[in-house]
Amino acid sequence: MKLNIALLAGDGIGPEVIDQAVKVSNAIAKKYNHEINWTPALTGAAAIDAVGEPYPDETHEVCKAADAVLFGAIGHPRFDNDPSAKVRPEQGLLKMRQKLGLFANVRPTFTFPSLIDKSPLKRERIEGTDLVILRELTGGVYFGERGRKDDGNTAFDTMTYTRHEIQRLAKKGFELAMTRSKKLCCVDKANVLESSRLWRETVQAMEKDYPEVEVSYEFVDAVAMRLVQWPSSYDVIITENLFGDILTDEASVISGSMGLMPSASVGEEASLYEPIHGSYPQAAGKDIANPLATVLSAAIMFEDFGLTEEAQEIRNVVNKSLAEGIVTEDLAEGGKAYKTSEVGDWLASNI
Repeated sequence: MKLNIALLAGDGIGPEVIDQAVKVSNAIAKKYNHEINWTPALTGAAAIDAVGEPYPDETHEVCKAADAVLFGAIGHPRFDNDPSAKVRPEQGLLKMRQKLGLFANVRPTFTFPSLIDKSPLKRERIEGTDLVILRELTGGVYFGERGRKDDGNTAFDTMTYTRHEIQRLAKKGFELAMTRSKKLCCVDKANVLESSRLWRETVQAMEKDYPEVEVSYEFVDAVAMRLVQWPSSYDVIITENLFGDILTDEASVISGSMGLMPSASVGEEASLYEPIHGSYPQAAGKDIANPLATVLSAAIMFEDFGLTEEAQEIRNVVNKSLAEGIVTEDLAEGGKAYKTSEVGDWLASNI
């Protein structure tokens, strides 16, 4: 198979972890006789520095022409520490999601056998955890009307959803549940928010089309609690943008490190694959960041192309690296800490 992949390294540790995913992908391509054409493009703070725009038109054209996008991370402290900044790296991420129509963020959460005792949660709490959160990505409070009034002393952000936006996300959730344990949980705040009541009634109306799926409805605050009490009780979770943003980061620590969890953002035509972690600027350029989440994101990319054997080989070699202690400093715990590039080289050579 010939694949054209847009490569958006972004900021901070993004370029370092992306390099390792490219090494692993190229090793898979060589072994299985595929051809990958990588096309780099600028985004985030790197793009602001170069052209003054966090998601330039040239980058959008590269992404549109590609079969998929492999993405690193966005963000820089100089923008975080300047509330008055008019242009921010994160604006590029929101613009990219919107222009590419990436409405569903797919974030799996699972445990690694060799790391189960490194989780901040007790073994008996997390054994058997294998869940997926589908977060709506192009609506809600991040894209609603916002502003200031009363001479800047009052600020507002509006959470708005259409039935269509909810239906297309829920449809993916139902379809995913049908391939798994046939359990779906819709997370909302319907006791308070009108937008959540629309979520609940829309999903309830879709239940008849998927009679085999057991559907539950839970408030987001209850799910935030249960995710750390009994995460294995969940299978597929669907929720809106803000709630999903928070819950997926919470769920990521179950595995023992945010540097281990991959994700995909999918739309009707385009798909983007990225680690769930941020740009971690404190580690940028030090060759110490954990690349495994990015490598596993590449595995999801191969799987979405129908290349399931290739995807499984990537997951197998990642599990082997963890079991044998070929890990970066965040997982070393007193043992030898390998550099980011060394982990990538080891994975590629073992493939």
